[in-house]
Amino acid sequence: MNISEIRTIMKLYDRMLEEICHNYALSKTEITIINFLQHNSGKDTAADIVELHMLAKSQVSSAVESLIQKDLLARKQDQIDRRRIHLTLQPKTQPITEAITEVRKQFHAVILDGFTEREIKLCEEFSQRISQNAKTALRRREQV
Repeated sequence: MNISEIRTIMKLYDRMLEEICHNYALSKTEITIINFLQHNSGKDTAADIVELHMLAKSQVSSAVESLIQKDLLARKQDQIDRRRIHLTLQPKTQPITEAITEVRKQFHAVILDGFTEREIKLCEEFSQRISQNAKTALRRREQV
């Protein structure tokens, strides 16, 4: 798979999320944050979002603040390290998280259309290996 193909897949997913952005008056970054917090228990700080989604700190900070103002997100100070701020989804996000889950299901159905169960399993395994290789290479580059 080349970069152009990866970008096409990402573009499709972004387009599929546009309706949610429009329906709930949220930015793509705000949707990304809600989706991240919904699917990554134990990873609930802005720094986690920046690191794992490779977004700019300023972008995440601005989106987090907007979500807090919309009462979709709450902050809680870590009891051990007061500098760490944990983010939690508020009950008002339930229809949004349900819509995101539905889009994710539709996305997977579209991109895996025509694949057998065995082929899907192989794709998942290859994808995880490719991702791990990329993470390892990034760590090595950061150490240089």
